[in-house]
Amino acid sequence: MRYPFKSQLSFKIIFTAFVLFYSCATYGQTDSTVKQLVPTPKPTSFTDKPMLIVVDAGHGGQDGSTRGLFSKEKDVALQVALLLGQTIEKEIPNSKVLYTRTEDVFIPLYERIDMANRVHADLFISIHCNSMPASMRGRTNVRGVETIVSGSGRLGQQDVAIRENASILLEKDYKDKYEGYNPNDPESFIIMSLMKNAYRRQSIKLATLIQQQYISNGRIDRGVKEQSLAVLAKAGMPAVLTEIGFISNPEEEEYINSEAGRQEIVHNITSAIMEYNKEMIVN
Repeated sequence: MRYPFKSQLSFKIIFTAFVLFYSCATYGQTDSTVKQLVPTPKPTSFTDKPMLIVVDAGHGGQDGSTRGLFSKEKDVALQVALLLGQTIEKEIPNSKVLYTRTEDVFIPLYERIDMANRVHADLFISIHCNSMPASMRGRTNVRGVETIVSGSGRLGQQDVAIRENASILLEKDYKDKYEGYNPNDPESFIIMSLMKNAYRRQSIKLATLIQQQYISNGRIDRGVKEQSLAVLAKAGMPAVLTEIGFISNPEEEEYINSEAGRQEIVHNITSAIMEYNKEMIVN
């Protein structure tokens, strides 16, 4: 009785192996046929379809107290944002720019990124000027550029996030809109860190390219940073916030208000976008 059992078992093993072998061979032929019938997709580029970029001029309206000796951040940010949009559409084929604001008005932070999400933007770029606290000794000596992406960062390194998120307090029912977030409490950044940014890698890539462009023109590099910024937290696309200079530094305030300085900043950002496009296609 033991021998027939072994014979039956051996037959089943052989039969199963044959079926598997035949199935694999058939699948391989089918897959080869499909590959012949379906052409290899070509890499897409911004010239294949319209590239939509949302350019955000930081602050505006009653949210605009940050200032230097003779200019306000909200005004500088708007002028650079408008020039950036014009340059992008001129220099990058088949591109289109939408602005979160084109005049001195207050736009809630959540509406800025919601606008980009609604139109399925390819990129979101927010323009800001940096500043050191008025009470800080030597505040006018600090200078340089930095570009920020959405992230948790460290609680001790959230000065920029606290300042940029402070405008939330100007919005009605901000606790409901931002899920209980308190911009004056660094521990609230834990909430923002839970708002995952699926485009972290691409955002860091774009931010890095922007910084590299700044450096090529001799700007002081303060690096790419991850911060819990409300304006970037729920972005459905690569998104960055770039601090184009310290308005609290007299030399940089002159630079960001000059025609040559603004042209250079805009050229840096536009060139970074073009390089970003090339690298994304290759990868």
